[in-house]
Amino acid sequence: MSGHSKWATIKRSKAVVDAKRGKAFTKVTKEIMAAAKQGGGDQNLNPRLRTAIAAAKAVNMPSDNIKKAIMKGTGELAAEAMDEIVYEGFGPGGVAVMVETTTDNKNRTPSEIRSLFAKHGGNMGEPGSVAWMFEKKGVINVPKSAIGEDDLMTIALDAGAEDIETEDANNYVVKTMPTDFDAVVEKIKAKIKVELESAEVMMVPKTYMAIEGKAAEQLLKLLDALDDHDDVQKVHANFDIDDELMEKLRS
Repeated sequence: MSGHSKWATIKRSKAVVDAKRGKAFTKVTKEIMAAAKQGGGDQNLNPRLRTAIAAAKAVNMPSDNIKKAIMKGTGELAAEAMDEIVYEGFGPGGVAVMVETTTDNKNRTPSEIRSLFAKHGGNMGEPGSVAWMFEKKGVINVPKSAIGEDDLMTIALDAGAEDIETEDANNYVVKTMPTDFDAVVEKIKAKIKVELESAEVMMVPKTYMAIEGKAAEQLLKLLDALDDHDDVQKVHANFDIDDELMEKLRS
């Protein structure tokens, strides 16, 4: 599993703790609003909204909060104007970083993101400086305890999946085109008896950069700082850190 994938797994395990501080609620509320604004308030017709609602439920957001966020997104309730902006840059060791944000202040957010890059040994780049190193994919983590590899392969590929990776000790990683993501998720969910570890459309690196030592430590601090920012929805980076070193840095 790439370093970024392992970091993402660790990050997800923090979500419930963050929810207690309200941080996760803030992030999923913004995502629900953005999804509803883009594709409407009916989750049956809006895959992005359906994914956002699932993320909200995963951190135990009350149903009333979810409903209000949808209504703010569709304009049924008054809300601040929200803009979705992607920032690009380089972390320690030259690692490419993409930062997806949803903000109500287009002047404040870029300066704060730029400051975080600078503080942790990176620098924010111009639009397009690293986007070419990534491609948008659906990524579905399926617990290995829930289904055999052959069965999953048959179901996922028949539903339109592109690839299945098995290197992760605990999960199969199913990758899809964004247009096939929803169909593949539904087919897998219909077959297994447990919840998916995760399922989202994200920017996946085309290649990974190995990084170690002080640069690896600085990079993880940068990614954590970016992820902790209230306006940041997702952080993507093309790094690979040795499993043993990752565990040491995370302990």
